Amino acid sequence: MAGIAGIITKDKNVKVHNMLGKISHRGKNHRFIVLKDGLELAVSSNDFRYVQGDGAKGIIYSMPKREDSIGIGMLDGKIYLKRDKFGVDPLYYLYTEEGNIAFASEVKALAGFNKVIRELEPGSILQNGEIKKYFTLEKGKAFNKTEDEIASALREKLVQSIKRRHDKSIKTGAWLSGGLDSSAISALLRPLMKELHTFSVGFKDAPDLEYAKIVADFIGSTHHERIISFEEVIKILPDVIYHLESFDGLLVRSSIMNFLVSEMASQYVDEVFSGEGGDELFAGYEYIKQLPFESIEDELIDITKRLHNTALQRVDRSSSAFGTVAHVPFVDEDVVAFATRIPVEYKLKDGVEKWVLRQALKNDLPSDVLNRTKSKFWEGSGMGKHLFSYAEGLISDAEFEKEKKIKCGWELKSKEELLYYRLFRDKFGDMDNLDWMGRSK
Repeated sequence: MAGIAGIITKDKNVKVHNMLGKISHRGKNHRFIVLKDGLELAVSSNDFRYVQGDGAKGIIYSMPKREDSIGIGMLDGKIYLKRDKFGVDPLYYLYTEEGNIAFASEVKALAGFNKVIRELEPGSILQNGEIKKYFTLEKGKAFNKTEDEIASALREKLVQSIKRRHDKSIKTGAWLSGGLDSSAISALLRPLMKELHTFSVGFKDAPDLEYAKIVADFIGSTHHERIISFEEVIKILPDVIYHLESFDGLLVRSSIMNFLVSEMASQYVDEVFSGEGGDELFAGYEYIKQLPFESIEDELIDITKRLHNTALQRVDRSSSAFGTVAHVPFVDEDVVAFATRIPVEYKLKDGVEKWVLRQALKNDLPSDVLNRTKSKFWEGSGMGKHLFSYAEGLISDAEFEKEKKIKCGWELKSKEELLYYRLFRDKFGDMDNLDWMGRSK
């Protein structure tokens, strides 16, 4: 995912170069400047798949083949910023002392202004200081179709989503945890490629490594596996938090293995496919089974709306840290719209989560993987309670009580989160406003 940094201003400004320098890791092949009346924009990218100066549509910058990308354009003579519907790409902004709008893909590019940073929410447009919502995810009208018809159509929607994102001219791989979602994407991507590289990371004897190997052998991918130690985890933790720009306990924990697998993948490919979004759309989390049945649909809509601050942020920052692009076919406009119309009883059936997705992939995956129950990324990779125990041994009860209330007014939830916050503070300082940062529900 490209890195962008810009200022909407009529005054000549050179800060944009310094801003981009802080996030140049997001694109390892090209850097370019877009100059328009009232706008100075710098982009760090892997390729030139962008639009500049489309007079008919007023588009200044976008990625033509990606509906899930940032858009910058001009309407009625005024510059606007547009974030995609689900927040696949990040976008933050602030108002400078002169009243101009500075914006960037990551907070670190804006930190030098010492002003209040805000996140532009998914499905929103910012123009002339006014935010307009152009999209809000809502429930769809339930299908009146059979189980087999829905499953078949769902598979086709996923195939088309993958095809829209796949470019034969670019070296492409897939993060493969061995769970249902990443396995599904890898299996449907494989027929489109002469060779597919898949990547897995975990501790020795981690369940994810075993299941990922089963899938890789089944679909015939060129599989890469990395076994890591807990010492390596502690060593890279500051880098993970720097790129993630968060100290949220669950988000950091789940991002560590993602960060490591992204590092490995970047040595072989320029783009990867990942399975994020499947759990939110198809009731993949264990706690959902405990909810009243009539409230499940609302819960799925709610956690899908939160993806930009959870799984999608993890995917974006992990991939971008090493200059690669990550595609998330589940979080596709057509796929999401279709998924919201699938009756809940087909998503959670007889106690089986993601039942309809399993039916859709029944001919594409080995039965061991097709029937595997949900395992969180940090659990299946073998992370387990390592970090929780490490933080418990490192931080005393007295220290936690003293430090759990942080400058912005938030209260940290655990010693593990305090460990992450300390590392965050080392990188970004003691920020008194963190409204731009999401937290796990």
